[in-house]
Amino acid sequence: MKYIVDSDKMKNIDRYTMEVIKVPPLLLMERAAMEIAAKVKQVIKKEDRILVVCGPGNNGGDGVAAGRILYLQGYQVAILLTFQKEKCSEQMKTQLTMAENLGISIDNSNKFYEYNIIIDALFGIGLSKPIEGSLAELIKEINEGNHRVFSVDIPSGISADTGKVMNVAIKADYTITFGYMKQGLLLHPGADYAGLITVADIGFPGEALESVNADTFSYTIEDLSLLPIRRNDGHKGSFGKVLVIAGSEGMSGAAYLSAKACLKTGVGMVKVLSASKNRSIIQTLLPEALFASYDIDENLQSALSWADVIVIGPGLGLTAKAKELLNTVISSNQKAKLVIDADAINILAGIIDDSDFIGGNERLTISNRINKLAGILPKNTVLTPHPMELSRLIGISIADISENIFDIANQCSYNNELVYVMKNARTIVAFSGKKYINTSGNNGMATAGSGDVLTGIIAGLIAQGMEAHEAGSLAVYIHGLAGDMAKSKVGLYSLMAGDITDAISDVLQVHE
Repeated sequence: MKYIVDSDKMKNIDRYTMEVIKVPPLLLMERAAMEIAAKVKQVIKKEDRILVVCGPGNNGGDGVAAGRILYLQGYQVAILLTFQKEKCSEQMKTQLTMAENLGISIDNSNKFYEYNIIIDALFGIGLSKPIEGSLAELIKEINEGNHRVFSVDIPSGISADTGKVMNVAIKADYTITFGYMKQGLLLHPGADYAGLITVADIGFPGEALESVNADTFSYTIEDLSLLPIRRNDGHKGSFGKVLVIAGSEGMSGAAYLSAKACLKTGVGMVKVLSASKNRSIIQTLLPEALFASYDIDENLQSALSWADVIVIGPGLGLTAKAKELLNTVISSNQKAKLVIDADAINILAGIIDDSDFIGGNERLTISNRINKLAGILPKNTVLTPHPMELSRLIGISIADISENIFDIANQCSYNNELVYVMKNARTIVAFSGKKYINTSGNNGMATAGSGDVLTGIIAGLIAQGMEAHEAGSLAVYIHGLAGDMAKSKVGLYSLMAGDITDAISDVLQVHE
């Protein structure tokens, strides 16, 4: 597990390290500079010419110190200041004095054509307003040049909190960030500006992280160790039973993909409850799964009693029958955990909209809608909306969701026990005030049926004993890894949901 921080948390970690632990600021700066220099040296040649482009703050000081280290190791280095020297921070003044005493070229001229390596040390994570004027023009000139660019902590112009471009931003080839990953480096468009990211350990103590109550994290390959243990004396019943209520007439694919993903994830038994006319297709494509028709009422009640986990929604449609099925599932008070996806989410949005006016003409706010959902659904229900479905569910535009995704995630998971898997290029899992940000996967996975596969993985992990929020987070990571493995076989353009499903086995074998 790797923690992810916003600008405020990182500043507080920095402050705690210096004020409580008493680590000198210049020591942290030197460690940061050594990491920058080490990364630059991995890539460049001795004959390359390096220009360190600096702002007046400590980000600029990191850059000057890195330039000094490279200069002392025989590299050609110059420093470009974008400010008057009297305006710089104390640490920056110290670094400039050392650089001047060594004879490193320091000036204010923009002779970018003389250099092929740029170290971007203009702005750090504290940038809070758009970049304008001469600095904006300078950044544009760097981006238009034929340079290899290394950004210090974050590409200048990218918000560390949201990933937004603050009018203009450096397009880096490499970013060396310190201590912990920053939110803005993972969210788009910031992720597109960061290039290859290195998270460098410069000596922040673990208790500094604990002091800020870090609540956002991602997974790495080592976290596959969180997978449920496979007991040697287990049998198909002990590895869980999943009921997949999916597929209207002629829409069998979603049911098939979800059910197969469940089985591929290790669940013991899967039953598909679908339209009668889907029987032959499902039983031909997936003979390992049981099948029953939801057109017969008795089948539903029997299946609900049988299941440990219930998936409802993929390809289900918005018919009266689909609404009846969802209402029955929600109100049945069975022991089974719920995973609600696709059409079932849209039906839920309609249920909320039916009471959209309260106390006269007052519309439900986002918090009203979230609270209503929490009142309707059993605890630990997992919801897996894509942006349009989330928009319908909480009554916020897709644009507003995209602009404020962390705030939306916090609101959705505040003071309730639901788990929101907010699917997107960077899927976020929100639960109990915490957030998982996924870093696996690729754009080839933006294909029909990919979400149905994810739903099946989530259900499979819950059925094997994982808590809903753990299953949601790990399933998203596994889903992305499967997509990456599938891409290596078939490429981005040809990747289909079935390829992702088949690659689940490859991912889980890594753990074995």
